[in-house]
Amino acid sequence: MEPLTATYPLKYSVTKARVIVVFLSVLLCTTILCLLQLRFFKPKIKDFYSFEVKDSRGRNISLEKYRGKATLVVNVASYCQNTDKNYIALQELHREFGPSHFTVLAFPCNQFGESEPSSSQEIESFAKGNYGVTFPVFHKIKILGSEADPAFRFLIDSSKKEPRWNFWKYLVSPEGKVVKFWRPEEPVQSIKPEVAALIRQIIMKKREDL
Repeated sequence: MEPLTATYPLKYSVTKARVIVVFLSVLLCTTILCLLQLRFFKPKIKDFYSFEVKDSRGRNISLEKYRGKATLVVNVASYCQNTDKNYIALQELHREFGPSHFTVLAFPCNQFGESEPSSSQEIESFAKGNYGVTFPVFHKIKILGSEADPAFRFLIDSSKKEPRWNFWKYLVSPEGKVVKFWRPEEPVQSIKPEVAALIRQIIMKKREDL
């Protein structure tokens, strides 16, 4: 009877070894899958052009259509002490450098002195009718607080500068990164050299790619 009892430890050892091998195999496969996922399925890093916004009629618009351009993003208002000089200067800037390599993108906001009370379509009509703007005027948004528009929040987080009034300006590179910002009291003329430098880079890159 003794030889029969001697086999139990051996069987137990074999079973335990198999369990360990299976566990190690599963662990190895899981590790490989995780590494492959990190390599081939990296989460896309957000840039300005990866967001969607709404146009003045509430339709979804992908900012991807502006990738490859230099863009000047501005929070605008119709009834502000800065309205006249800024809309006139922004349209001149857009006319001089746009639309092939540059555009102004206007985002109405009513959070500063309640100086943008109208509807989005009324705002667009006001800008076009009074200042002849040819750049896009989007849906009215919030840029402060928990309801801030994600695209504009990206600009604020990237620049570490939150608008304190109407007509703050953020210059965005063709790759969707914030290059520089300007306060409303700074003349639009000071923006020209930065825009021109970005446009030169865009043109040079296009020539290199030919």
